[in-house]
This record gives sequence, C-alpha cells and structure tokens, in this order.
Amino acid sequence: MNPLAPLTLATLASLAAGSAFATQYLTVEQAQQAIFPEAGSFKAVPLQLNGEQMRQVEKLAGVPARSVAWRVVAAYQGEKLLGHIVFDDVIGKFELISYAVGLLPDASVRQVEILAYRESHGFEIRNANWRKQFAGKSAGSGLSIGEGIANISGATLSCTHVTDGVRRIAAIAQVALRK
Repeated sequence: MNPLAPLTLATLASLAAGSAFATQYLTVEQAQQAIFPEAGSFKAVPLQLNGEQMRQVEKLAGVPARSVAWRVVAAYQGEKLLGHIVFDDVIGKFELISYAVGLLPDASVRQVEILAYRESHGFEIRNANWRKQFAGKSAGSGLSIGEGIANISGATLSCTHVTDGVRRIAAIAQVALRK
C-alpha cells in the first residue's frame, strides 16, 4: 500500500467536508416571488454604473462600489413598477454568501433574502427576524451593525459583510434606480 494513501484520503475528505456546508435556499425565481409576491412580471434591467455614480455610491455607502455591472430585475404589477431586486455575493468568513435585496421605487429596502450560504457557521443570518431589520431602511439610515442592524454572535463576519452589501445596494438604488 502506498504510504501516502491515508494522507491523500484524509486531505480529500477534509476538502469535501468544507463544501458540505453549502446550502442553496432559494433560486433567483423563488427570491423574486418571495420579495414581490404580487408582481405579475419581472424584467431584467441592465445596470452599468459610470465613474461618477461609483463615487456617489462609495460616498453614500461608505464602502467601495466594487463593480460597474450589477444584476438587477424590475418587478411589475401590470404597468406599475413595484421595485427592483439586486442580486449580489459577499464573502462571509471564507466563502460566498449569495443574497438578493428587494428595493422599493424610493430606494428603501423592502426585503433581503439569502439565496445560498456556504460557510460552516453563521447561517443564522437567514433567520427572518434578522433579515426584517433591513426593511424600510435606505443607504443613509441605520444600515450598519450596531446602528439599526443587530449582530449575531458567531456570525459577526457574515452579518457585517451582508449588511455592508445591503448598504452598497441601497446606495446603488438611490444613485441609479430611484424613481
């Protein structure tokens, strides 16, 4: 028997165990329906921020705009715009957290949904009571841990990074999507 075989098997097992925590909670379509259940249709909205918009987002959010291109869907009831959903990923501690932010036409947050969580700890951010804290807030009003959003012990990095991401998206909505 190869003397390295047990080491190789142990290494493969540990790598597989790291990905065993990945949980897909919602598809994009399910998130859309959860955030805007009254919507009759959803339409992709191309969103490319220009340099000035990126600077405005950074100033409003207090975090870098991070990207010029954003995945956005508009929700409609007939011809009436209900709002937008922005899809994003942030790093938890080591792995990506995929989430969606529903925004009303005034750029305030309607709802936050966690689509996929890949960390071994901190999945409590999916708790509805924690996510409800974001509702009604905008880029400049209480979208920080300790200032409108409570931390969850054991999920500090996930809470912080998702909160920063929601604040960034709320700033993007205020700069580029507000009606």
